[in-house]
Amino acid sequence: MMKNAALQALLPFAGWSPERVGEVESIGALDPILPTPFKVTETGAATLAAVGLAVSDLWELRTGRRQNLSIDTGHATASLRSTNYLRLDGAKVSNEANPVMGIYPAKEGRWSYLHCNFPHHRAAALKVVGTPEDKRAVTEAVAKWDALELEEAIIAAGGAGGMVRSAAEWAEHPQGRAVAALPLMEIVKIGDSPPEALPEGERPLSDIRVLDLTRVLAGPTCARNLAEQGADVLRISAPHLPFITYQEYDTGLGKLSAHLDLREEKNLGIMRDLVRDCDIFSQGYRPGTLAGRGLSPGELAELRPGIICVSLCAFGHEGPWASRRGFDTAVQVVSGIAARQGELFPGADGAPKFYPVSAIDYLTGNLMAFGAMVALRKRAEEGGSWLVRTSLAQVGHWLQAQGEIAMSDLDGVAADFDPAEIEKWSMVTETPMGRLTHLAPVVQFSETPARWARPSVPVGHSDPMWPAR
Repeated sequence: MMKNAALQALLPFAGWSPERVGEVESIGALDPILPTPFKVTETGAATLAAVGLAVSDLWELRTGRRQNLSIDTGHATASLRSTNYLRLDGAKVSNEANPVMGIYPAKEGRWSYLHCNFPHHRAAALKVVGTPEDKRAVTEAVAKWDALELEEAIIAAGGAGGMVRSAAEWAEHPQGRAVAALPLMEIVKIGDSPPEALPEGERPLSDIRVLDLTRVLAGPTCARNLAEQGADVLRISAPHLPFITYQEYDTGLGKLSAHLDLREEKNLGIMRDLVRDCDIFSQGYRPGTLAGRGLSPGELAELRPGIICVSLCAFGHEGPWASRRGFDTAVQVVSGIAARQGELFPGADGAPKFYPVSAIDYLTGNLMAFGAMVALRKRAEEGGSWLVRTSLAQVGHWLQAQGEIAMSDLDGVAADFDPAEIEKWSMVTETPMGRLTHLAPVVQFSETPARWARPSVPVGHSDPMWPAR
C-alpha cells in the first residue's frame, strides 16, 4: 500500500474512499531523493497514483475489473525532469535555457526573474531593460531597477517573469490570497447530455479522442498521460507559435501533431469539426483567450454535448493576476519556492534558485489527466459536459502546503540518479527525428501495460484530422 498523505488529499476529487490506496504498490524511498526541501517525490508519486486509479476505474467500466498498480518512486521523481534524460541517436538532447533567462540582483537587495526562453518574451524583457541579448549587459541593467517596477514593466510589455518573494510575502499578496482560497482543482458539470459509454477497445482509453491545445510542459504532459492509455491525441499548434524542440520530444510521445492557425476563419471551421468528434478538449491559454473564437467551455459544450474541457492557466481564474502569463519558474519565483530553495542550497552568488525538477509543470499535467479521466467516468455514469480547471499557482500552493523536509535529512542527498537507474527506467522509440531514448511510463498496471502507440513527431507533422476508428 502507498502510504502517502498527498495521495489521500486527492481521493475526494474522484469520490474515492481511503481504501483505494490499497490498490497502489509503492516501490522505493520517499523524499528526499533530490536536493530540495519540497516533497517532490511524494507529490509526484501521488499525482501519478491518482492517474493510475482513474485508469483503473475506466478499465472497470469496460470489463468489471479494477487493476492493481505499482509506482517506483525514483522513476516518478525522475519523470519530473524527464527532459534531462533525452538522447537522440545516442547523443544527449540539450535542454539548456537561453543564456539571458535567469534571476538577477535588482535594487535594495531584491531579485528579479526574466523569463526568456520564448523569443517574444525575451524580446519584451530586453526592450524593457534596454540591452542587447548579453548576460553581462542585462545584469548591469537590472541592478538599476526596482524589482517590483521591473516586474510590472515586463508584464506590461507582453513578457513574463517576476520579483522574487518570500512565502510570507506571497501569502499577503492579493493574488497569493486568491490562489489560497481556491481548491487544488475543480471538476464541475457545465452542461447536460445523456450518459456515454466508453468506445469499444482493448485499452482503458481506446478510441477516446483528445484535442491538445497546450504548450510547454504542464498541459502537454496531461495529453501524453492520456495517450499512454490508448487515447488518440491530436496536438494543435500553428506556424507562428514558438516552441522548444526538446520539450516536444518529451511530451509529444503518443500524439499526432498538426497546425491550425485559429486566426483564420477556415481553420476555425476545421477546429469546430474536430471538436464535434472529440471527447476531451485540453487548453492552456489565459482565461478568456479562446472565448473570442467560440471555444470557451460553455461554447464547446453546446458544440459537442458531453465534452470534457480541461483548462489550465498560470495564476488561477480569480484574482488580479488571473489574466497574467506565467510558467513553472515564474510561480516558483513569486510564491517563495525559489527564495526557499536558494536559502537552503545557496550558490556562490547567493541568488534564489529553482528546485532541481519541473515539479509544478509535471504535477499539474498529471492532475489534469487525473481530472479528465474522473470526468470521463462521470460522463459515462451520469452524462453531462464537464470542466476540469486548475492552474500552476494552485498546484504550487498545494506543493508548498505538504510541508518541507528537515534540513538534517537533506545532507548528502545526491544531485542526480545513478546512470544505471536511468537506463532501467528508459526505453527507445524510433521517430522521424531519429532513435529517441526517453523515460518509459512510470505507472505499471496489472492488466494493461502503459505504452505510447505513436512516436514523437515534428510539430505540424500530421494532418488536422482524426484517425479512423
